[in-house]
Amino acid sequence: MSLNIVLFGATGMVGSRIAAEAVERGHSVTAVSRSGSSPVPGVTAVSANLTDLARVAEVTAGHDVVASAVAPPRDGSNPTAPFLNMNETLVAGVRRAGLGRLVVVGGAGSLEVAPGQALADQPGFPDAYLGEALAHRDVLAFLRTVDDLDWTYISPAAEIAPGERTGEFRIGGDRLMVDADGNSRISAEDYAIAFVDEVERDGHARSRMSVAY
Repeated sequence: MSLNIVLFGATGMVGSRIAAEAVERGHSVTAVSRSGSSPVPGVTAVSANLTDLARVAEVTAGHDVVASAVAPPRDGSNPTAPFLNMNETLVAGVRRAGLGRLVVVGGAGSLEVAPGQALADQPGFPDAYLGEALAHRDVLAFLRTVDDLDWTYISPAAEIAPGERTGEFRIGGDRLMVDADGNSRISAEDYAIAFVDEVERDGHARSRMSVAY
């Protein structure tokens, strides 16, 4: 069944691959970005800012599923509060538009390496990514308070980068997954497959899932 998907953050590394994967499967994609442009053919590109509740509700209305690939900035600032505010606005916009399904690109820093021990809290976690990891973790905590929307938060492996589209990966939950060599990684292309799979199947309602090789 073809879905009408609105995707925020559609111009980024992950968002553009999600858009391309969804279009390839025959879904209709409204690609939302601040610029109103998209590198992916076959989408409807519109502009919106996640600080503007009325605009978020406007571009969201009439779709089947809302997806977000918006990421915190990596400019050396503390992105936690602004990024959480954007996600709160997104949820409020989804509610105002009368939609019920939200799928979010999450972070890996909140995945557990042992019971009660998050990856981002481990010694040696890169300082360059700590602010981003904590911002993503706060969004997950916020979503876990949302009980009136069918949301799913999808964490990638610890390493995600452009690569090969293999279609071979594992699906997990709150635990960090590693391969036989102890590495935790996923290509952005394979992450996009898993993301669109979840958009189609709705198999992890009101929970976090994770993707890794």
